[in-house]
Amino acid sequence: MTTARDLFIIVMDSGQEHAVGQGDLSLALAGAELIDLLGAGGLTLEADVLVPGVVPASDDRLLGEAGARIVRQTPYENVEDWLWRRGTDLAATYQTALEADGELTPKVAGRLSFGARRVEAVDTPARHGAVERWERREPVLTALASVVGIGAEPSDEEPGLDDAATAVVAAVHDAVMELEAVRQRRTIENAAFANLWRGP
Repeated sequence: MTTARDLFIIVMDSGQEHAVGQGDLSLALAGAELIDLLGAGGLTLEADVLVPGVVPASDDRLLGEAGARIVRQTPYENVEDWLWRRGTDLAATYQTALEADGELTPKVAGRLSFGARRVEAVDTPARHGAVERWERREPVLTALASVVGIGAEPSDEEPGLDDAATAVVAAVHDAVMELEAVRQRRTIENAAFANLWRGP
């Protein structure tokens, strides 16, 4: 399993999936893919620029797809640009893939059959692996989950991230904050528009 798949399962297992925005999770999944690619030597990070290397073959279709989408012509992409480009609808992509692989199963919220469609993690070896990684507070998984509001922030006493992973997690955090600022601005604009139509 990849970090992104483990992260998705942990979000589902947390019981807080309703509180994690699809956009936030998509950005975190893109960051998880990036950290795995950096760890495998498919990329190196110079300042905040992603310099392509030889992407190793991956058994995971989505990570392989991410590796194939690395910008290989100069000017190379920076971390922030990768997160926004790769992160577009990535949570939905992972949900579809995990359902197809039998790692997630649909569940209906409430007793009515036309209720909101949600999913839950199936008790599989992959889920056990993700939970085991979570319970031992693996630094990358813990840090990315924290960015989307799952679990506590890693403490200074816990094993840390390497420099490249730290840079990616920081970029994911900034992107999530930027997305939240956009949401708040839209809420204010919509409220102002509604008040304009209502009149004095």
